Amino acid sequence: MLNINEEVSVNNTKYTLIKLLGKGKGGYSYLAEGKNGLFVLEQIHHEPCDYYHFGNKIEAEIADYHRLTRIGIRIPKLLDVDLKQERVIKEYIEGDTIYHLVLHGGMCPEYLEQMREMCAKLYAKNTNIDYFPTNFIVQDGLLYYIDFECNDYMDEWNFENWGIKYWSKTPEFLQYVKEKTETP
Repeated sequence: MLNINEEVSVNNTKYTLIKLLGKGKGGYSYLAEGKNGLFVLEQIHHEPCDYYHFGNKIEAEIADYHRLTRIGIRIPKLLDVDLKQERVIKEYIEGDTIYHLVLHGGMCPEYLEQMREMCAKLYAKNTNIDYFPTNFIVQDGLLYYIDFECNDYMDEWNFENWGIKYWSKTPEFLQYVKEKTETP
């Protein structure tokens, strides 16, 4: 894990870390400031994950980005990759996450419709993404998938069977909120 206010480099370009945006199965994401504005810097980690198995995480990040781009999913641009330090620079998409909108009563039917449009594209290409609501940001009314993780399609992990459980104040969503607030 990197430190806030730390200056780090990605292929000799300097970035100052402003805040931790989140931790995923594969890395820590930070809001970072560079000479041309704000970016997301993802630092790959190698912490164990009991329910998910990775190959080479940095190579998977690049391959998944290209796969989602070919499918036509709205995602941030991949701007730079430092293979040696396992760091990725992404376009920063400012806005609220679907998680935040659900939690605070700001969820709109249009976001679910956009999600279903994404699913139609994904399923047609035998692909699932991580449908958890922290992975989606709304900017100017448009839904962006801000993670690059994707996998071959499985009914068990599609939006209708798994993801939708966290896109409203369902028992599963409320249990997650409770566990998150109880964690030190």
